Amino acid sequence: MKALVKLKPGQKGTKKLVSQYGEALVCVRYRYDVASHKQFKTVEIIVSECEWTPPPPKFPESELVPLRIGIAERSLQEQAKAAGGRWDRNKQLWFVRYGCIAGTKLEKLIVLETKKNE
Repeated sequence: MKALVKLKPGQKGTKKLVSQYGEALVCVRYRYDVASHKQFKTVEIIVSECEWTPPPPKFPESELVPLRIGIAERSLQEQAKAAGGRWDRNKQLWFVRYGCIAGTKLEKLIVLETKKNE
């Protein structure tokens, strides 16, 4: 099933839903199922609202974090290098500042525990 149309509240095709849900309406989607030849209208609404404090970052932005990148993963190595990363031959790990990789694929490669002899 594909969602081909996504409308914001107030656009043509949402008027009745705006009167029904008011400010809680976030968007309206029209979905189409080719196999069954059906159209579905879905709504996204806000059902609750409360205060929220985001969790603190895992590491300070300036902290060097170790990354384990495979020897054949050249594109990831290039990304680490472009982010200012340095290869440590003795530990066989890349070290990059956390702020440079937060929210990227590289963040998933952080080594949380290194071996005792490293």
